[in-house]
Amino acid sequence: MNLVIFHENELPIQDLETIGLAAGGQLLLNVDDLRALLSGRRTAMLELHDLETDNIKIKSINAKISLKPNEAGKLDLLIHPIYRKPEMPDFLNETEARQLQKGEVASLLKITLDNHGNKKEMLVEYDAETKEYIVSDTEKILAPDMVNNEFLTPAQKEAYRKGKEVQIADGTKFNYSGTDHHGIRSNKLALIASILIDGGLSYMVYKGLNAMFNQKRDQKSAEKLSPGYHQSIKDIENQHGFKPHQFEQSQSRKGR
Repeated sequence: MNLVIFHENELPIQDLETIGLAAGGQLLLNVDDLRALLSGRRTAMLELHDLETDNIKIKSINAKISLKPNEAGKLDLLIHPIYRKPEMPDFLNETEARQLQKGEVASLLKITLDNHGNKKEMLVEYDAETKEYIVSDTEKILAPDMVNNEFLTPAQKEAYRKGKEVQIADGTKFNYSGTDHHGIRSNKLALIASILIDGGLSYMVYKGLNAMFNQKRDQKSAEKLSPGYHQSIKDIENQHGFKPHQFEQSQSRKGR
């Protein structure tokens, strides 16, 4: 689950304008890509225009973008192009790297040491679109407390942080994905994840979700949403006084 961590007024608008993703101070991003940015994730693949770096001018390029806070507290715009050859993390071996590249496994868990010699568990995925390994610290992956109005057990939360498949009673399956611009994949087209903050629930409405890794899904089954999902919709309407599609816009534009 990815809560909104940046505000729209913090976005580097000028940088976005220089690559054709904003004009006249107005963003030219769809809601999903905007929410991905504000949640600290990468967008889907975008067509960027008029890039200039190291005296090299690029008229057009396909790439993903993300944000990263700098030392001054501002947000830097990061561009993730399609690499000619993936750079393998030093804690992977050739067999593991090949498994990820060929799509034989969705992710791998690796134990590494930080600069102080402390063990860290890292989730490694491969983004076939950009030919890049994506590495996530499992301790920093935020698992939802509820999905479709059903509380997750500690074991389910732990499985989620490790990138494993989680299934709840209503038949919804899902898993964390650092390579997906939603940050989550599911056997359903939509789900509602919730997290307890200061005694209250914060909701995230996910729609148009991608299927789980190497799994085909039946369209009718994927579109059939559970009573728990619809109850969460009602809870959102009662709590916020407007419908979920408006809620999604509010979450994206107002931030936390």
